Amino acid sequence: MAVATLYPRSRVASAFLSRLFSLSLSHPTPPPPPPPIAPPEDVNDISRVLSDFRSPHHDIEDALAPFSSKLSTNLVEQVLKRTKNLGFAAHRFFLWAKRFPVRAFNRMVDFGLRPSSNDLDHLLYLLCKRKLVKHGQEFFDKVKQQFGPSVKTYSILIRGWGDIDDSVHARKMFDEMLQRGCVVDVPAYNSLLEALCNGGDIDEAYAMFRDMASKGLTPDANTYSIFIRSYCKRDNIHSVFRVLDRMKRYNLVPNLYTYNCIIKRLCANQKVEEAYQLLDEMIKAGVNPDTWTYNTIQAFHCDHCEVNRALRLLSRMEKENCKPDRHTYNMLLKMLIKIGRFDKVEEVWDSMPRRGFYPSVSTYAVMIHGFLKKKRKLEEACKYFETMIDEGVPPYSSTIELLRNRLLGLGFSDQIDILADKMEASSCSSIKELSKAMRGHRSQRRRRGEESSELSEEEWPFRPDSVDS
Repeated sequence: MAVATLYPRSRVASAFLSRLFSLSLSHPTPPPPPPPIAPPEDVNDISRVLSDFRSPHHDIEDALAPFSSKLSTNLVEQVLKRTKNLGFAAHRFFLWAKRFPVRAFNRMVDFGLRPSSNDLDHLLYLLCKRKLVKHGQEFFDKVKQQFGPSVKTYSILIRGWGDIDDSVHARKMFDEMLQRGCVVDVPAYNSLLEALCNGGDIDEAYAMFRDMASKGLTPDANTYSIFIRSYCKRDNIHSVFRVLDRMKRYNLVPNLYTYNCIIKRLCANQKVEEAYQLLDEMIKAGVNPDTWTYNTIQAFHCDHCEVNRALRLLSRMEKENCKPDRHTYNMLLKMLIKIGRFDKVEEVWDSMPRRGFYPSVSTYAVMIHGFLKKKRKLEEACKYFETMIDEGVPPYSSTIELLRNRLLGLGFSDQIDILADKMEASSCSSIKELSKAMRGHRSQRRRRGEESSELSEEEWPFRPDSVDS
């Protein structure tokens, strides 16, 4: 099971599982020796971490990383017994331990399989992807004499160090790769260039870029895109377009992620017209914008209360077969309510089902909170709250509290009872429970953390790290 999780598409995994299955049927094996007893101090330390990181919003994987090399079946068992009352945190620890790939790699030999360089590459890739580069490096240093690592192996580690902004270790790996006589290719150079740029060493990155030609290597689109993204982070628009023009001369096209980075920087610099020009250019080049692309420009229009342009952009998304998401609607509705264009609010709301979007809790919160801030719009706020209950969407506790306090302040206690009765009659158990908060029971605060994280996103409706490169 561990190896199946590690290599879902690898032929090695298939061979491993097939071999394991055939051995279990045809050759009974003696029971394995009992696993070593886990050190009590490790059990105590991990249990303490699980207690301190019990919230769903805590980065428990980062906190558990120092214990990865100590992981064993017995350790996991002892920790789970110790933390049986920390249900959620204990479950997250179990999933973390189950996914950790080093155990599966080391156990391949136990089943008569000899790990290959390709298996090592898979392992290092998974470790680096989870930001466990240091552990991947330590494991690599232990086994590299056995495998004869390739340029791909080194590129994975170089990229991993670059992802955590450690250009020093990335350069060290690149130099070691050269010393071993590996034939360096363009992806290897790209990994180093990205690591150097992420670490702020752009001058050194440019020197390495020039060095590619001396080795007979031709930069590809990703090579240039690395510099473009780095210049975007440093707000150097002039250099961005200088590199972009150079790509055009070589008939190279940036990928979607790179275009999105440029558009975001242009909008941040109040250059929305140039962002539109780039939008047209990328479509002409065969790169289809995604929702993130349009949301970047939409955020500019909403920040500047440009109603007509925002609505035209929403229509353009539909024509380009790009489906709006909750960020698209939330920032648009928030802007329309803020400036009092209630006719357009209804128009946008009614168009959602046609565009394949059905409002979530955050969208309802935008509507209800927005109307409660406007004069003589309490009835509309109540209407959307009732719709929310009818649709079976549990509201945020802050939404309930805000609406309840407004109704109380205006002397509409009967309306509070009506809404609470409606919540109690809901088929959704969460809504039933939240009816206590509407009646004034202040014990309901379990959705506060989720609500604050959702609504905080509405101030900036998307995050660059959610975009795949």
